[in-house]
Amino acid sequence: MTIPLSAKSLTASTAALLMATGFTVGGTVPSTSPVHAAEVDSPISSSASDAQIDMGFLGSHETGQFDESAAEITAVHGDTVFTVNAQAATVDVIDASDPTSPTKVSEITGTGVANSISVREDGLGVIALENEDKTQSGTVMFFDANDPAADILGEVPVGSLPDMVTVTPDGTHALVANEGEPADDFSTDPEGSVSVIDLPAEVAAPSESDVHTADFHEFEDGGAKTLPEDVRIFGPTPEDDLPISRNLEPEYITVAGEKAYATLQEANAIAVVDIATAEVEEILPLGLKDHGQAGNGLDSSDRDPEDAPTVNITEYEGLKGAYMPDTISTFTSGGTDYLVTANEGDSREWGEFVDAARVKDLGEDGLAPVCETSPLADKLGDEDLGRLNIITDLGLNDAGDCYEELVAFGARSFSVWTTDGKLVADSGDEFERLTAEAVPEFFNSNHSESNLEGRSDDKGPEPEALTIGEVGERTYAFVGFERIGGIAAFDLSEPSAPKFATYFNNRDFSVSVEDEIEDASDPAALLSSAGDLGPEGITFLNADESPTGEAALVVGNEVSGTTSLYSVADLANDGGDGDDENAGADDAAGADAAGANVDASANDTAQADASSESDSGSESDSAADGTGADGTESDSGSNTGAGSGSNTGAGSDSATGSNTGAGSDSATGSNASASDAGPNADSSEASSASDADADGGPLPRTGADLGQYLILGGIAVGLIALGAAAFFLARRRS
Repeated sequence: MTIPLSAKSLTASTAALLMATGFTVGGTVPSTSPVHAAEVDSPISSSASDAQIDMGFLGSHETGQFDESAAEITAVHGDTVFTVNAQAATVDVIDASDPTSPTKVSEITGTGVANSISVREDGLGVIALENEDKTQSGTVMFFDANDPAADILGEVPVGSLPDMVTVTPDGTHALVANEGEPADDFSTDPEGSVSVIDLPAEVAAPSESDVHTADFHEFEDGGAKTLPEDVRIFGPTPEDDLPISRNLEPEYITVAGEKAYATLQEANAIAVVDIATAEVEEILPLGLKDHGQAGNGLDSSDRDPEDAPTVNITEYEGLKGAYMPDTISTFTSGGTDYLVTANEGDSREWGEFVDAARVKDLGEDGLAPVCETSPLADKLGDEDLGRLNIITDLGLNDAGDCYEELVAFGARSFSVWTTDGKLVADSGDEFERLTAEAVPEFFNSNHSESNLEGRSDDKGPEPEALTIGEVGERTYAFVGFERIGGIAAFDLSEPSAPKFATYFNNRDFSVSVEDEIEDASDPAALLSSAGDLGPEGITFLNADESPTGEAALVVGNEVSGTTSLYSVADLANDGGDGDDENAGADDAAGADAAGANVDASANDTAQADASSESDSGSESDSAADGTGADGTESDSGSNTGAGSGSNTGAGSDSATGSNTGAGSDSATGSNASASDAGPNADSSEASSASDADADGGPLPRTGADLGQYLILGGIAVGLIALGAAAFFLARRRS
């Protein structure tokens, strides 16, 4: 796709002129040494042919800590990024006023393990802290984000293992997902719950009396509420009481209207919480995804064949997937609220209890075999399903003596749901197809080491991080892949048919950190050269929140310990202020989108209504053809009010933005050919050419104010003219 000359390319050209005359732009000084910390030489970028957005690298703060959860969840307030450093029980306070060079200025210290953070629009900061004994009550700590160096405002107790915190869009409540994991030896299993904390109107800490607990007691036997049969309750019960409440483990929360929606990952369900009453109203089972349906395939083996695995995305009749979402978010389209989930999957392995097994081990060690009548009976070798990890308590026949079907962990996808749990759309096998095209030599790689198909047998790309954001007039889902890395953006203009837009991965696969770091003479330099590993949390900043006038992402990368800022350019509006009158849902009906598949059968009759709303399998193959993104509806208010413990990033005037350099031109797709991205490469070569400095030095490439650069350019030209005139006058006088 040829991109016409625009404000974006003019800005870059003007900047190049200024830099050639010795002026600096946006605080960036030309240098022969790299200016962007943790930016790899050739970031991976692959886009749909009609993509309306483009991602690129801005800058990164590096902790130098490898695989120590040193950068997880992020929140933004003003020019400051707050990043959770989990094991250190701290939050790093990072000055991002120059997004190309984020700098740590201080830290906020608690006790135990820091798990999550959110910041209200006025600067009331909230941090979730796990107790040193994770089975005991945790705390929520409050601070003033307007003055991060100030003393802590106070703290209140909450439930066991507070894993995530968010502030409601109206700022009146903080919501905490108390996961309540069992002890490592499963000697005890605390209750899961959701804390609803009434927040003061001013920047101050609430009192303990403001904390209310939404528990699951009414769903116990004899309680007033019925637990749906498909909600997964399993495993040991070391305590005699509350077996259901102790089994349910809230993971992540989003808000739509007056309700909070908490993922119960291992139970494969979502809890609906009434915020005003702090009561769990109902639990929505999510059902199973049918991996036998066209477009719902997966690569299930890291040995297909052994020692020389190849990309082999295949459907298997009789194989299902439990969605088991981690992150959840919301958006609004046509006046209707929708839920969006990143379907990661998770097993429970505590002490001697393990609920996962490889398919080839079924029939041994006390596990039932696969039924002889199962369509999977002849698919049990390593080249097919033998290596795949499956859930041992699901898929058994009525007698419990053999597996009629097999159920894998997670769905390797993201899904759109109604707020009453009906499946609207699922991305099918598109994640594996698009990453196979973009990174064929490291398809399904792990995050700590670079390999081929290292995760095919266990959740594949492993979608975990998720946020929703509006760019121009379109709403996008940004999904982070924990293992292979990178972020994929999908246009949500038509909720029943999300369309792939672009994929960006700031990772150098030639560096396998786990294999090399022990012998490295400079481990920090080695880690830095690998780029961003293991995206854990994403905060979206819209154009109004970014002083550069362009949307951006702030990404916490758990394995590389980096907090990185990515630009999100609005190509439909030439990277401008995000106001695109021509954007919309005009072509949302494009059925050729590399998009979502609805699996009505996988969700049984409860989700049958959704199947008629979207295409099924035929759309999945188009991911490899670079089909694209167009049109949108408005974003939900629930994604715009609360910092980013909930990955919303709202209420923040982040300085992330557009002073990115030539090194980030790869986000336009100029490196697609290097990663065999095929047809996607054409869409960006023209754009990257206008952005690249001859020296490879950094140039602004985003939607900054064109007028500023034209004025500076005029000044530069004027000064040159004055200098030339002075030179000639001096010669004449001599």
